[in-house]
Amino acid sequence: MAEGGENESHAEGGELVPGPFASTGTRLRAAREARGLSIADLATRTRITARHIAAIEAGDFASLPGRPYVLGFARSYAREVGIDDRAIADAVRRELDAAAPQPEPRKINQFEVGDPVKTPSFVLTWLAVALGLGIVVTGFVLWRSYYWPAAELPSLVAPAGAPARPGPRPAPAAPPAPAQPAGGPVVFTAREPGIWVKFSDADGRQLMQKQMAMGESYTVPGEAKGPVVWTGRPDALAITIGGRPVAPLAEREGVVKNVPVDAAALLARASAAPTVPPLAAPSTAQR
Repeated sequence: MAEGGENESHAEGGELVPGPFASTGTRLRAAREARGLSIADLATRTRITARHIAAIEAGDFASLPGRPYVLGFARSYAREVGIDDRAIADAVRRELDAAAPQPEPRKINQFEVGDPVKTPSFVLTWLAVALGLGIVVTGFVLWRSYYWPAAELPSLVAPAGAPARPGPRPAPAAPPAPAQPAGGPVVFTAREPGIWVKFSDADGRQLMQKQMAMGESYTVPGEAKGPVVWTGRPDALAITIGGRPVAPLAEREGVVKNVPVDAAALLARASAAPTVPPLAAPSTAQR
């Protein structure tokens, strides 16, 4: 270290005296030499290796194990040579902060109309549009499939003054079952695959709801109070009471809701006038 440097130290009578802008290492070295201590003497007293003491005096903090060690060694050094260790620690922190590399400024890339590099490509734009349309269509299909079974059975009577709507002639009703006492288990059997059906009792408690496979059967609980059915394929459900077949709820596809399915109600339907087919839209949305 050159003597007489304006920013580090100058010599007076052969003694090293730190200048007004001297580094922390220069100040510590001057205090050590003023006490007549060698690096080896200081290493013995502070238990800091001579190599680390020399690095502190040279300002080579990067060769030390880390920032906490730099601060701890510098404070021990300062206390041993009679300098305020907190002031030395503050000075070391300033030097470490000044030597630390500055972080690179954060770059934020945004789309700009005037900059072709920052503008999304034609393909990317169309992919985004297609994805948005796909999400909308999928949401509509899911909404329709979930809420379509909730459609009420349309009125079979045309409003006053309205012309009658032509419709397919109902198929001949099945012959009524012989009049027998209402009793025996009521069994519904799917004649086609994927028939959505829901059974509830008079209090609105659900008894069963699923898509029945072809040939799958469901027996209405005998203890159920006022059981009713809700389905979009009444024509695809075969019904038996005590093992005897009765007429289906309808002859063609359409939504029926809250139709009584206890033995007495089904026998009464079978012995009444021909079944009027439902007029609701096809049930493909409810499957």
